[in-house]
Amino acid sequence: MQQSPSIQQEIADVKEAVSQVLAHAKKLGASSAEASMSRTRGLSVETRHGEVETVEFNQDGGLGISLYFGQRKGSASTADLSPEALKRTVEAAADIARYTSEDPHAGVAEAAWLELSPPDLDLYYPDSIGTEQAIALCASAEEAAFAYDPRITNSEGASFSTHQGLKVYGNSHGQLVGYPSSRHSFSCVVIGEQDEDMQRDYSFTVARRYADLLDPKRVGIEAAIETVARLGARKVATQKVPIIFRADIASGLFGHLVSAISGGSIYRKSSFLLDKVGSNIMAPTVTIKELPHLKQALASSPFDGEGVKTRDLVVVEQGVLNTYLTSSYSARKLGMASTGHAGGIHNWLVQHGNDDLAALCKQMGKGLLVTELMGQGVNTVTGDYSRGASGFWVEHGEIQFPVAEVTIAGNLADMFMNIVAIGNDVDRRGGVLTGSVLISQMQIAGD
Repeated sequence: MQQSPSIQQEIADVKEAVSQVLAHAKKLGASSAEASMSRTRGLSVETRHGEVETVEFNQDGGLGISLYFGQRKGSASTADLSPEALKRTVEAAADIARYTSEDPHAGVAEAAWLELSPPDLDLYYPDSIGTEQAIALCASAEEAAFAYDPRITNSEGASFSTHQGLKVYGNSHGQLVGYPSSRHSFSCVVIGEQDEDMQRDYSFTVARRYADLLDPKRVGIEAAIETVARLGARKVATQKVPIIFRADIASGLFGHLVSAISGGSIYRKSSFLLDKVGSNIMAPTVTIKELPHLKQALASSPFDGEGVKTRDLVVVEQGVLNTYLTSSYSARKLGMASTGHAGGIHNWLVQHGNDDLAALCKQMGKGLLVTELMGQGVNTVTGDYSRGASGFWVEHGEIQFPVAEVTIAGNLADMFMNIVAIGNDVDRRGGVLTGSVLISQMQIAGD
C-alpha cells in the first residue's frame, strides 16, 4: 500500500528524534549505542449484551536506549517523548553503564548483520472506524450468537480493536530504519447452558487490513457453535491414545519448540534440545520454514529488535533441526552469527499434508481431539509436558461427545518424534501457521 505523506513525515520526525538521542549518547562518551522508538494510536471497544462496557482511545509511545562504554552496558526507557525527557533517559542509561560489570559479549549487533534498506512488507492499512460503528459491530456479533441457538444464554462480551503505529530503530553504526504497521481484531465470547451444564467458548479474527476481518455475525455464530458443541462434556478413562491438537492449539505446541531452540535457552544449557543442531528432533514428515517477508502477514518484519536483517530460514527440514534462534548477544555466546531473532520469530510455516481435520480424525480412529489447554505444565529443560485439556472424544473416526477435566501428559521430545500427520486446516491468525497435528500416543489422566 502506498504510504500517506503524513505517516512518512511522522516516521521522519521519529528518525530525527532517534538521531538526536544517539548523538547525545556519543556526546556523553559512549563507545556505541542503539535506540528504538515506537508510536501507536487506536481505538478499543467492548460491549456486553449490546451495552457498552469500555471505550478506550490510546495514543502513546516509548523509547528504549542501550549504550555502551566499552563492554559495560546501561539501558533506560521512557514513555515521555519530549526532547527533555529523551535527553534525561540517555543520561540515565549512561549513569547505569558506568557502574555495571564488563561483559565480553555485550554490544550493538555487528554492522554486517544489519538491514540498512528494509523492504516494504505492506503492513500498514489504517482505517477510520468510529466509536459508533465499532459498538454496532460488537452488538451484531452478540446478536448473531444468541440467535443461533437458544442454549446460548449469556455473553462475556464482544470486543473490537483497531490500531496503527510505527517503529524506528537506530544505532551507532549509522543504521536508521523504520516502518509503519496496522492491526485490527474482533472477538466474541458467549456462554451456553443445558441440563445444568454451563460452558463458554469464543471466536476471533485478526488482520493487518480491516477488510480482511471476518464478518462480525460470522464471528458470533462461530463462538456459539464452539460453545454449544461443548455442552454435556464428560471425562474419559485414564489411558494412552492418539491425540489431535486442533490447529488453533497446535501453534502453541510449536511455540514450545521456539523456546527450546532460542539462543538464551541454549547458552544457559536449559533446553532439552541442547546440542541437537543437525539431529532428528521431529518426525521426518515435519518441515518448518520461517518467511519473515510475507506481505501483510501478522508476524512479518524486515528486521528484528536489534536492526538485524530477517531472512528466510528452514528451521526444521524433514525432522532435522538446522539452526538455533539467536540474538546478537546469544550468537556471540554461542560463537554464531545472529539469526535475526531478537524479539521473536517471524511467520513460521509448518508444512502440512492434504487431509482436513475430519480426515485426521478418521486416520486417528480412536483418541482425543484437543481444542483447549489449561495450565502451564511445560518444562523446556526436560521436555516434560502435562496440561489440563478439553475437547472431543473420537471413535471409529467420528466425534462422539465433548470431553472436559482431563490431563494430557508426555515429553516434548517424544511428542515431536511421534507426529503422524499435519492437516491442511491452517490457522493464520498468529506467528505460527500450522494445521491440526496428530500425535500417535499420549497419556490421558481422567476417571
